[in-house]
Amino acid sequence: MLNGPAPLQTAGPDEVSFLDNRRYLPALRTTRAGAVIVHPDMAAHVPDGTVAIVVADPYLGWARVAALFFPVPPAEPGIHASAIVDPTAFVDPRAEVGPLAVIEAGAVIGARCRIGPGAVIGASVELGADCRIGAAASVSHARLGARVYIYPGARIGQEGFGFAIGPRGPETVPQLGLVLIEDDVEIGANSCVDRGSAQDTVIGAGTRIDNLVQIGHNVRVGRCCVLVALVGISGSAVIEDFVMIGGQAGLAGHLTVGRRARIGAQAGVMNDVPAGEQWAGSPAMPARTMFRQVAVLKRLAARADHSKP
Repeated sequence: MLNGPAPLQTAGPDEVSFLDNRRYLPALRTTRAGAVIVHPDMAAHVPDGTVAIVVADPYLGWARVAALFFPVPPAEPGIHASAIVDPTAFVDPRAEVGPLAVIEAGAVIGARCRIGPGAVIGASVELGADCRIGAAASVSHARLGARVYIYPGARIGQEGFGFAIGPRGPETVPQLGLVLIEDDVEIGANSCVDRGSAQDTVIGAGTRIDNLVQIGHNVRVGRCCVLVALVGISGSAVIEDFVMIGGQAGLAGHLTVGRRARIGAQAGVMNDVPAGEQWAGSPAMPARTMFRQVAVLKRLAARADHSKP
């Protein structure tokens, strides 16, 4: 019988752990865990008395096992007395609305949704079943699918950064589109997703967006993409399915990143990225090209140092 998950170094006989990196082989050999999730290549290193749970992807196995011990807390149906719900809004009786939350006119809150303390759901917003809106988050001009998680402080559906330059300076262009978020999307704390200017901003099913990410108006993000913290995507860019973008990368507007491409951390992407390629650097280019350039610069710098008297 296993009673919970724990790290290799501290796990006891009633706990399960995992190994996904050969760097921690010494910890595996000395672990006291009752069971360890490992790749077939590592099974021989599991000590006697510890059960090897052999899987092709140990980290994925760990995620699923840990979720068994720590499932997402279910909604506690009801509307807190301090919440403000417009009479024209619909809140499913199985949903939970927390203290000081605000639900505006015409909004629809689906079954088993959880609206956190101080969250604001704007007029006519629709939430599918099992959505979670974190504390102090705001959602406006948006349609959310099922099982969408908006983390605390995120801003979904505010006006995008659109203006025209007039004789007296910038003049705001009204933003008329929506944000469409498909099923099983997570958007991290304090991230911002702007509503479309004329067409809609779209976040595809299964995508994971980290904290402090900015997505501009009219951007279309495909299915199962991963955007790491501090990524910024300018308006009308298209991110196709299964793209991964490293932290602090910035993408110019109106470009396309092809399916399954990978963008390195702190990259500055100014041109289209073909499907399946890995790009890095600023300005971004194919990663191999960038690394060759860095190597040449290092050699030139070394020669310059040797030539000094």
